[in-house]
Amino acid sequence: MILAFDTSTAACTAALFDDAGQCVARSDEQIGRGHSERLVPMIAEMLDGRTANRILVGVGPGSFTGIRVGVAAAHGLAIGWDAEVVGLSSLALLAASAHGTGEVAAAVVGGHGELFVQQFDAETIEPTSELRNLPPVAAAAAISAQLVIGSGARQLVEARGWGEVREAWPSAADALLLPESLRTLPAKPVYARAPDARALEAA
Repeated sequence: MILAFDTSTAACTAALFDDAGQCVARSDEQIGRGHSERLVPMIAEMLDGRTANRILVGVGPGSFTGIRVGVAAAHGLAIGWDAEVVGLSSLALLAASAHGTGEVAAAVVGGHGELFVQQFDAETIEPTSELRNLPPVAAAAAISAQLVIGSGARQLVEARGWGEVREAWPSAADALLLPESLRTLPAKPVYARAPDARALEAA
């Protein structure tokens, strides 16, 4: 079985898939903070005694703390189950929730008033732009998709002056919709910018 989960945003989301790729259990909660307290109990409740031989974990970008919680949990479970663990793009997972056509942009609020943004083909979830970390005005100039989805969508659309806002959250139930290249990433955090502590050390 395949277990997928993501903790890169205010949502805590997990899903279990069988060998045919069918989602057999899912749990989606918007918790804000407290992923470290909620994630493992959520997974245990959803698994109901089952285990997985492959783990897909959201590696960001997004919440610095949330991503680290998810990646650490994935590695811990992988050791206990002798399972393979790989990363999935959290922005692609968010884009997959659009379930639409054309192009969709994922925009997530990051640190220092900036946004993590990337544009995707809404059907294939293949990226059509690079991953960027930009102030809202610069992000607005870089993104051409009509539909913008995520916690930073409203800021981007307001800065741009046009477009559709969808303030949604990623769902692990969409994990297998991602192209293989975006769900076989190294299982380590993708920050898109240096963590504040590292940036201060370099100053």
